[in-house]
Amino acid sequence: MSIGLSLSLAAIPRAYSAESVPKGNRYAQQPDIPGASKRRTQATKSTFDAKYEKIRDLIADDAKLRRKIKSVSKAYKIDPIHIVGALVGEHTYNVDAYDRLQSYYIKAVSYAGERFRFEHDGESVLDFVKRPEFDACDDSAGSQEVWTCREEIWEEAFRGKKVSGKSYPNDRFGAVFFQPFYAGQTFGLGQLNPLTALIHTDRVNKVSRLRKLDAGKASEVYKAIMEPDSTLAYMAADIASSIEAYKKIAGFDISENPGLTATLYNVGNAKRRATALAAENDKRKKRGLKPKLPTENYYGWLVNQHEDELREIIQR
Repeated sequence: MSIGLSLSLAAIPRAYSAESVPKGNRYAQQPDIPGASKRRTQATKSTFDAKYEKIRDLIADDAKLRRKIKSVSKAYKIDPIHIVGALVGEHTYNVDAYDRLQSYYIKAVSYAGERFRFEHDGESVLDFVKRPEFDACDDSAGSQEVWTCREEIWEEAFRGKKVSGKSYPNDRFGAVFFQPFYAGQTFGLGQLNPLTALIHTDRVNKVSRLRKLDAGKASEVYKAIMEPDSTLAYMAADIASSIEAYKKIAGFDISENPGLTATLYNVGNAKRRATALAAENDKRKKRGLKPKLPTENYYGWLVNQHEDELREIIQR
């Protein structure tokens, strides 16, 4: 999705008054599942149904995890079904749930001593964002504002383009500069990208009292997203931010639809997507049409399809 900087957060179209999006899916059938997800699942000789059942049962059988989900959801003022939905989506379509959550922590500890940095083609991300293109991003504005701004600048000025004689990949900012150890781009129970953690570090510091993360200390960022307790806080912060963005920017309250928050957790860039939806509905309103509701993707569709079952589990 390409949107000019004129549709930045400083120039958002006037949104409709907040409209509650009803429960359930807008699509009668599940949207197409990406080929990459199908190939990952086939490679492990599993099925989507089997993977769904595995993460569902892990949550159902782990009372301690359910208590933590409820506790962190309360702290960030969201329904715990949203965290459950994100966990289910990630472990159904992206990875298999580990039988023991401690495995994530073991990995985090083992990587903590590694010397590495967030970089692309030998240039650290901290040096990269010192370029004049990023001057509009205010370092003092807070982690969400500054990193979201940098992500937007990347999309508009660098992604898939040649700048000062250097070509840049046609890929997301989080994939190019925050590539982890293996071929994948996310880690931990919540399958978070390091950039997501950096975006929400101020909020997590304020609400959960966890130490602020620094892009110059990559090992600490990876440890935060891989340790089960802290990763739940970053998940909650990301979900809460998506709900707020859609209410403030697009005029929709998606807090009662876990399939939509799961979709945004999957695709990212909630503010950009809310801005695009607001712009589309602004045009529809001028033509006398009803506003278009947010819609779920394949990932969120599954969550809504199983919402009753998942709610029963988390309410135990």
